[in-house]
Amino acid sequence: MMSAIASLFLTGVLATSALAAGGDATAQAHPELRLWAGDAPGAKGSAPQDIPTITVFQPAEGTANGSAIVVCPGGGYGGLAGHEGAPIAEWLNSIGVTAFVLKYRLGPTYHHPVEIGDAQRAIRTVRSRAAEWKVDPDRIGIIGFSAGGHLASTAATHFDKGDGAATDAIDRVSCRPDVAILCYPVITMTDPFTHGGSRSNLLGPNPSPALIDLLSNEKQVTPQTPPCFILQTADDAVVPCENALLFAMACHKNGVNVELHMYAHGPHGIGLGGNDPIFKTWPPHCAAWLGTLGFLTKGN
Repeated sequence: MMSAIASLFLTGVLATSALAAGGDATAQAHPELRLWAGDAPGAKGSAPQDIPTITVFQPAEGTANGSAIVVCPGGGYGGLAGHEGAPIAEWLNSIGVTAFVLKYRLGPTYHHPVEIGDAQRAIRTVRSRAAEWKVDPDRIGIIGFSAGGHLASTAATHFDKGDGAATDAIDRVSCRPDVAILCYPVITMTDPFTHGGSRSNLLGPNPSPALIDLLSNEKQVTPQTPPCFILQTADDAVVPCENALLFAMACHKNGVNVELHMYAHGPHGIGLGGNDPIFKTWPPHCAAWLGTLGFLTKGN
């Protein structure tokens, strides 16, 4: 019998294939945009894997509430899981949120700071073009899964206000997300709780202690970290649940609005929850949390 996670992965692959089969109609409905007009900083080639992009998913006409969220699929910093991309964007559209699926560059070809640079550029791009996409520049969040959760937590703890003197208008705006949603996230790069594959792909085979500390995001939380929603399963056999716990405790210590949902059981990488009657409750819980922050209020 096919495992739950394999079934979810296959669903994601089939969904991606179906989108590809849609041809021009799909491209028109969900345009994919390069994050830089020319080569991205640090690009090692011009193949698709060297070109970071965002794919735009807009809610049905009349249902958008003005908020936006950048979606970071997981994949151990070595791939991008299809079921954590477009299906997540479609769920966000269903609650009125404009979504942008990020295709970020991956290891082992690319290492830090390339990945966070791509995520920061995505946030800046959405913020700088907020009027075009009819979103509120003060309601732009990020969601990430597994290694994508690490990327989202990095965006929530490593950000700047933008460079007002930059020649590129996109670089003049802030890359701080207004909320972060972290789904069964890798958080720490520190043993014994790190996910070794993600660390190796992101930091290389022999990272320095200083680099490990810098990207152990439970150590980088401050009172300026945006509100965070975290979900995890206690028996996750891939990414130890201590990752989520460490980040939630750091948020609490720093007075950051944090909501943690720790499910007793569930495989890693379950996405929206599939047919699991328990785990599939996290999207409505997350939507309710977003509502408390005004993220689902039209015209807020």
